[in-house]
Amino acid sequence: MAISAANTGGAWDNTKKYIEAGHYKDSNGVVQKKKSEIHKAAVIGDTVGDPLKDTSGPSLNILVKLMAILSLVFAEFFCITGWLVIPFHDYD
Repeated sequence: MAISAANTGGAWDNTKKYIEAGHYKDSNGVVQKKKSEIHKAAVIGDTVGDPLKDTSGPSLNILVKLMAILSLVFAEFFCITGWLVIPFHDYD
């Protein structure tokens, strides 16, 4: 859920920046910039997206740190028990 929220928030933020840079053309080929209706909609989307990015980033950081620490703690156990050894089979 956090990965989805981070991607969604980033996409809405990048959409607003894309429109503000003048790269967006509507279906008629007209360039839409700031103060247009599409820009107003993108600002609303960015308002929703900012909290998504701000809340999911710290939770993903904790998850990555937890996975790294657990892998270091249990690495020796996995080596001793042989869980990391993949048996090779001859399938001829």
